[in-house]
Amino acid sequence: MKIAVIGTGYVGLVAGTCFAESGHDVTCIDVDLKKIEALKRGQIPIYEPGLEELVHRNIAARRLHFTDDLNAAVGPSQVVFIAVGTPEGETGRADLQYVLNAAEQVGRALRHYTVIVDKSTVPVGTADRVSAAVARNTQYEFDVVSNPEFLKEGAALEDFLKPDRVVIGTNSERARKIMGELYAPFVRTENPILFMDPRSAELTKYAANAMLATRISFMNDIAALCERVGADAEMVRKGMGSDKRIGYSFLYPGIGYGGSCFPKDVKALMATARDVGLEFDLLRAVENTNARQKRCLLTKALKHYGDVSNRTFGVWGLAFKPKTDDMREAPSVELIEGLLGKGARVQCHDPVATEVAQRYFGDRVLYAPTCYDAAEGVDGLFLVTEWNEFRHPDMKRLKALMKSPVIFDGRNVFDPRRARDEGFTYFGIGRGQ
Repeated sequence: MKIAVIGTGYVGLVAGTCFAESGHDVTCIDVDLKKIEALKRGQIPIYEPGLEELVHRNIAARRLHFTDDLNAAVGPSQVVFIAVGTPEGETGRADLQYVLNAAEQVGRALRHYTVIVDKSTVPVGTADRVSAAVARNTQYEFDVVSNPEFLKEGAALEDFLKPDRVVIGTNSERARKIMGELYAPFVRTENPILFMDPRSAELTKYAANAMLATRISFMNDIAALCERVGADAEMVRKGMGSDKRIGYSFLYPGIGYGGSCFPKDVKALMATARDVGLEFDLLRAVENTNARQKRCLLTKALKHYGDVSNRTFGVWGLAFKPKTDDMREAPSVELIEGLLGKGARVQCHDPVATEVAQRYFGDRVLYAPTCYDAAEGVDGLFLVTEWNEFRHPDMKRLKALMKSPVIFDGRNVFDPRRARDEGFTYFGIGRGQ
C-alpha cells in the first residue's frame, strides 16, 4: 500500500518506519523543513534502540520517504495516519488543534477514497470531529479510524513489529478490511487485532495507561507504608506478584512515573470524566501519590543531612526510564531542581540524555562523562534511572571516589545488605532504613 504519515515525532516516525519495513511505500510528513532534511540524511531526532538502522535500510530501499509537502504525499495514498502532537491543555484536556488542522489539510488533499487513521492519543469523540473536519474540505469518500498506539519508549520497534494486540476502531467494513490487511504481517503469532467502535478504541488507550499508572502509584503507597511499619517492599512485591490474578508488571516501587504518556493521559482521562459529570477520585489519588513520590529522595536527603547547602551530590540517570533520552516529566528534573534550590551542587551522568538535560539545566549542573566521574567527591549519590550499566558498579571503587558513602537508590537496584556491608549508608524505596 501507499501510506502517508503526518508527524515525524516518536509515534509517527516509528509507525512509518515499521510499515516501510513490512514492504509498504511510506511517506512521512512534517512542517519542520530542517527536521525533514535531517531525516532524509538518516539523522534521527530521537533516541530509540534500533530505529536509526531501520530508517537507513528503508531509505536505501526507497520504501521510506520524507517531505514537507502534505498534498503531494496524501493525494496518492490509500491510508493516511495522523500522528501529530496532542499536548496537555490548561485543564488537563488534550489539545486537538494540531490533529484537527491536519484533518482539514488531509480533506483538501484527498483524490480518492482514503482511510484516515487517528494514531495520536486523542480523547473520546475525536474520530467524529476529525471526520467532520475532513468532510468540510472534500468531495471524496473516506473513513476515519481510531488506531491508538501502545509503544513503550526503549522498546518501540518490538512493540510495533510484535504487538500484544492491535486496536482498531471503525464502523466501516471497507476500512476494517484495509486495516486488517495492513496489520496482518505484525500479528502472525496469533496476537489479536481487536476491532471495535471508534469511541471504545479511543478510550482503550487512556484506560490502559491509567491502569498502569495506578499500579505504579499503588506499589509506591505500599512502599511508603513498608517504611513506616518496618516491612520490606521488595518482599511484599514478590508476595503480591506471585498471585496470577495480579502479576509482577508495573509493581516495582520507585520514584514515580514520568514521560510523555502516563502523566498526560491520566489528566486527560480525568478531564473526559469531568466533562460527563464523573469525578475520577481514584486517578486523583494516583496523581497525588506520584507527585509525592517524585519528592521522596529529596525528602530522605534532607532528613539525613539536615542541610544540603554547599554539599555536592551525584545523580545517575536523567531520562524518565532506561533506553530513551526523554526527560519529559522525569523524576530527575524535580530532584535536581530541588537540590539546586536548596543550595547544593549537582554532577550527573546519563548514557544518552545529556544533550536533552542541557535544555533543562544549562550550566547549573556538571555533566560527567562516566558514572564514576559523577560520583567523584560527592556527599551522596542518587540513582534515578535504572540503566543496566548502573546495576553492578565496583562498590569499592565507588566508595573510594565518594567524599561520603551515602546512596539514595530510587529504583531499588542495589542489594541493601551488600551496600551496607561495603560501608555505605543506604536508602531505598520501602526497604526499611
